[in-house]
Order: sequence, then C-alpha cells, then structure tokens
Amino acid sequence: MERVPQHAGMETALDLLNRPEAFFPFRPKKDGTGVLLIAKARTVVVSVPRQPEDSDRLSAAKQASLEVTLADGSKLSGWATLELPEYHSRLLDYLNASRDEFFALATADHLHIVNRAHVLYVRPED
Repeated sequence: MERVPQHAGMETALDLLNRPEAFFPFRPKKDGTGVLLIAKARTVVVSVPRQPEDSDRLSAAKQASLEVTLADGSKLSGWATLELPEYHSRLLDYLNASRDEFFALATADHLHIVNRAHVLYVRPED
C-alpha cells in the first residue's frame, strides 16, 4: 500500500475505501480466482484484522461503544475512536462529521469498515 497525505504511515483499508474511485481491488484468500474489482456502493462491511494503533493518537482520542444495525437487520458491536474537538465529541458528531462513505468500528480482533449507506441505525452502548 502507498503512503497517504492525511496521516503518517501506510494507507489503511479505511483510506482505500474512502478514496473517490467507485471500485476497489480485492483478492479472495480461499478460491484463487485472482483479483476481483468490487463496487464500493454495494459493499456493506469489510472486516480486516486489527493492527496496532498509534498510542499518541489514541491518548488524545475518545472511544465510544456502539451497536450498528444494518439495513438487512444484522448487527455489529464494537467501538469507534472519536478524534473530534472537545465541544463536538459525541457519537452523533462522529457519525455526521465526515462525508466519507465508510467509517471504522473496532472489536478486539477486527476492524469492521462499514458503509454508511447500508446503516439503518446506530445505538450508543455507553
């Protein structure tokens, strides 16, 4: 992956999915079909193994537990890392602050990258 201008380090899956292009490349592990070009608009969730996060960045951020209900009725629970000004640091602010198509929901083992267009509602858990 290449470097990105919005943060230090390599491009993340969240960065890739929030690029303006309509498709992204994907290589399935199991069937060996080669690279697939996936339409972002039809992508509901992409789950990737969690990578260690920058401890300096995390120390300045707030974490919010939430449950996401998708349009098909399935649910995901985890936490979001809120990097917002103190006076706008509610979960609602996090969900509305960005015009990016995808947002991140972390669990102990995975980072779920969720397409906002497929979210029915979000319930704060704390």
